[in-house]
Amino acid sequence: MPHYHKLGKIPQKRHTQFRKEDGTLFSEELFSTEGFSDNYSILYRHNPPTAIMKVEDSYSVEPKIALTKQLCHRSYLGFDVKPADDFLESRIPVLINNDLHIVLAAPKHSMTDYFYKNADADEMIFVHEGTGTLKTMYGNIPFEYGDYLIIPRGTIYQIEFDTSDNRLFIVESFSPIVYPKKYVNNNGQLLEHSPFCERDIKVPEVLETFDKKGEFKINVKKQQQIYPYYYAFHPFDVIGWDGQNYPYGFSIHNFEPITGRIHQPPPVHQTFAAGGFVVCSFVPRLFDYHPQSIPAPYNHSNIDSDEVLYYVDGDFMSRKNVERGMITLHPGGVPHGPHPGTVEKSIGAKETKELAVMVDTFRPLQVTEAALEIEIKDYYKSWLEH
Repeated sequence: MPHYHKLGKIPQKRHTQFRKEDGTLFSEELFSTEGFSDNYSILYRHNPPTAIMKVEDSYSVEPKIALTKQLCHRSYLGFDVKPADDFLESRIPVLINNDLHIVLAAPKHSMTDYFYKNADADEMIFVHEGTGTLKTMYGNIPFEYGDYLIIPRGTIYQIEFDTSDNRLFIVESFSPIVYPKKYVNNNGQLLEHSPFCERDIKVPEVLETFDKKGEFKINVKKQQQIYPYYYAFHPFDVIGWDGQNYPYGFSIHNFEPITGRIHQPPPVHQTFAAGGFVVCSFVPRLFDYHPQSIPAPYNHSNIDSDEVLYYVDGDFMSRKNVERGMITLHPGGVPHGPHPGTVEKSIGAKETKELAVMVDTFRPLQVTEAALEIEIKDYYKSWLEH
């Protein structure tokens, strides 16, 4: 949950007359979650956001499921997903359930001839490769390697890339993505023991206002369908806004690791929370400093959750043959742990340079057909001694 923020010009009091220089009213829009009961922002537009010119036939982007039920350790080569010119066409769901979709994307070009709105889900876009600007109705957020971009559902946005070799790890969440409760006080402020604070958050800083009339295409995603809407006014015609519902960024490089005398469990790496899953950041850190400590993680049975690790960079002391962009899926109900030889090898090591994003889900994940195309066969045998 981001803190209160405002940009541009707004009236002294909400829901009151706010007029342009020519005497006409700006159009007020309340953008809220969970009806009128949770976070919201109020936007002031040059034009009403309701001027629909036409709606084209929708088309399905529903993931094709290969395995609805499965209990096997699996691994995928994320960088084997082929790049695509278009941002939406590049998005490939690989693991899904009713709480989230985990998506890989390698878009080559910026979104130039349309805007996008996900009306189903909040989005967490982790930027593995590429730089650019997230442009939204709330303003712009520059992004680079290692940034998480949190985009609340219903936000209209475009992504402008500076690069053509882009790799994104995306989580679509069907509940709000928030800070973990253990990190915030009753007023929503990040606490002293949190591994990041408000100063680390990238909020929209530049509000570009386009008071333009024309035919503006917004691809709206709803119930796994894309609905091409055409509006009479530019969607970024906002003159000002304030509130606590808006997109923001956070760099994984600003996550401050929590270490201890003995091995710390994964919850110390938690970064975001949502209904049915959590997101953790594994970053370079000092190892445990007990004289008898074993830095490598112990074997564990995550009975109640599926564990997904997305490997970003560095050397992973508990795994062998790891590549950038690799994904491992360790389902709930089957123990997993360090690969043979890595436990002894970790003893005496002082630090790790690993960088990874972990998603732990509390309900089983289904495997898509696209995931099977990039799967490393027989990964589950990788714990056998060689």
